[in-house]
Amino acid sequence: MGMTIIEKIFARKAGRDAVSAGDTVVVDVDMTVLIDLQFATMWISPNRIHDPDKLAVVMDHAVPAPTIKDAAAGPQARKFVADFGIERFYDVGRHGICHQVIAENGLARPGEVLACTDSHTCAAGAYNTAARGLGPAEIYSIMCTGTTWFQVAPTIRYELDGVKPQTVSGKDIFLHIANEYGDAPNLNLEFGGTGLAGLPMHDRRTIATQCAEVSADFATFEPDDMLASFLRERGVTGYGAVTPDSDAAYQEIRHVDLATLEPYVARPGTVSRNGLPVSQLDRRKVDQAFIGSCANGQLEDLEIAARVVRGKSVARGVRLLVTPASQAVYRDAMRLGYLQDLADAGAVITNSTCGACFGYHMGVVGPGEVCITSSTRNFTGRMGSTEAEIFMASPATVAASAITGYITDPRSVTA
Repeated sequence: MGMTIIEKIFARKAGRDAVSAGDTVVVDVDMTVLIDLQFATMWISPNRIHDPDKLAVVMDHAVPAPTIKDAAAGPQARKFVADFGIERFYDVGRHGICHQVIAENGLARPGEVLACTDSHTCAAGAYNTAARGLGPAEIYSIMCTGTTWFQVAPTIRYELDGVKPQTVSGKDIFLHIANEYGDAPNLNLEFGGTGLAGLPMHDRRTIATQCAEVSADFATFEPDDMLASFLRERGVTGYGAVTPDSDAAYQEIRHVDLATLEPYVARPGTVSRNGLPVSQLDRRKVDQAFIGSCANGQLEDLEIAARVVRGKSVARGVRLLVTPASQAVYRDAMRLGYLQDLADAGAVITNSTCGACFGYHMGVVGPGEVCITSSTRNFTGRMGSTEAEIFMASPATVAASAITGYITDPRSVTA
């Protein structure tokens, strides 16, 4: 019996001919990423590290520092990278949400293993990478030893068929999948099929990122020409992309007809079996609209939002917050005029950080408020008050809702 993408990567990195669901494997880790929060909480500098070339440090969750505790993380991180000669250090000014920085700098490579403290590390699965978020203690261990262990989970394969409408994004595709199939704990998700060729890299990353919200172990995409071009533009070479065997053993194969999809929204609490097409949602007033996060703060997301609001104004009583996913995205979006369009419409453009997404700073919601967000999570209390409601949707839907003042199908605004 053949192997899935994740099984092939594990076999390669464990030095084995084959692995299958249920096996426990010890694998070499190609890239380990530390974030600022790790330096802000109980940080102890190691005596040695395995390989400084396989380590990166990204200041992302609380940047620039909103508290004294967060401010203390900066000197700790700077001393650590200086002491151990770590060149891949993305300090304030070069910073961004770690998964965006990982993508921009070619740290996620096809056929390799990547680990990071953040739970949305599965974002790098869009690049044919076995990427997973792990706890701080395990990341510390990998940093020192260069290896970690996984139990190989069964894999569910998503065959993407057809061509998605222009008005449908990766967020909409994910919300449809989450609503249709629910959670996937202790499972790997694999994406491929003839429809993949029509799915841009930014949409693939949104889908891979969001797979953390259905509790998947790993989410991996098949490699193709679009991925190869994306990597070539970033100077990434010498990798060994992995495709599944034709006789790979899947727990289930599910087909998604992209052509039939429309803009989706997830209701507050969870994305799992809790969504519906925006066109079917009862009229719902919003107080805050947020565009950003590792899932939807990419340059293409800001372009889409700018196109929706261009020449219009944010509705009275609504706050539209836009957080580019990295300093590089911020600069590009400024140069291309997207930030100008958004600001002219009444949006507030913030610094690149995780900020509002995890209810920490620059956009916390208050009791009784309704937020429509393109970020990663909509559970109670995620973005601030436990008495607030969070709806999740695409950047286009969020931007359209900011203009009208209620959750709105973007097709009605852009038609």
